[in-house]
Amino acid sequence: MSLALDTLAYTNRLRKLPPEHKLIFAFTTLAISISTHSLVQILISLWMGVWIVIYAKIPARVYFRLLSFTLVFCLTSLPALMVNGVAINNFPSVQLDSLFGLNLGHFYIYISRSGSIQAWGILTRALASVSCLYFLMLTVPFTEILEILRRYRFPVLLTDLLLIMYRFIFILLKTANELWTAQNSRGGYRTWHSSMKSLALLIGQLLQRTLQKYHQFSLGLQARGFTGEFRVWHPRRYQPSQRYTIEAILGCVVLIGLEICRDAGIFTRI
Repeated sequence: MSLALDTLAYTNRLRKLPPEHKLIFAFTTLAISISTHSLVQILISLWMGVWIVIYAKIPARVYFRLLSFTLVFCLTSLPALMVNGVAINNFPSVQLDSLFGLNLGHFYIYISRSGSIQAWGILTRALASVSCLYFLMLTVPFTEILEILRRYRFPVLLTDLLLIMYRFIFILLKTANELWTAQNSRGGYRTWHSSMKSLALLIGQLLQRTLQKYHQFSLGLQARGFTGEFRVWHPRRYQPSQRYTIEAILGCVVLIGLEICRDAGIFTRI
């Protein structure tokens, strides 16, 4: 999955746009999504979907699969905010806050009105924020992000560590997939007991193989005369789009305007 996402970042329709523009756009919409109300956050999620699926031509199934991870995480954690319980004697104090409830023994378990409002706000904010980050992840290669950080004088040690970590994510995934395929072809996951045994062996072998890959990587750097800083070549063949720039600016202005109108009382609270 990670390799597929990295491939999409290099082959999407917005690939030739300057990465600085996409970075500024993603973090601007992220800041707006964090500081606005639910209606604006829903609009940001839909707008980012248009940029990712229609403009960048990222397959819709890939984007919605990524969103489903966030949605599942929220749906499994937000009920803790919505469901509450009190003793039967304290029922009058929570009657106005209860949307629906049941008597279980000496306790009253109910769905909280204020908790539901808070959960809805967290859900919309999470989806909007994640959509902005997915736009950045699916349209800008990680090496270009590191190049921008270097251009703005970020510490070389930090960018080099990020590059090595990024590289070893793929090494780790490839090694784990090879080990799992070899075990699965030998029937290592037929039963629960054999699955646990195979998983333990996979983790042990994964650590050993990763250390070997790291040693080979270090020897390769020394053989090539590594001087303490990675040099990555970038052709800088970017073509700014006036249409996309205008649309991004106007869209952000409209979103901020909606939030201002809401604070002024023109729109009802959502």
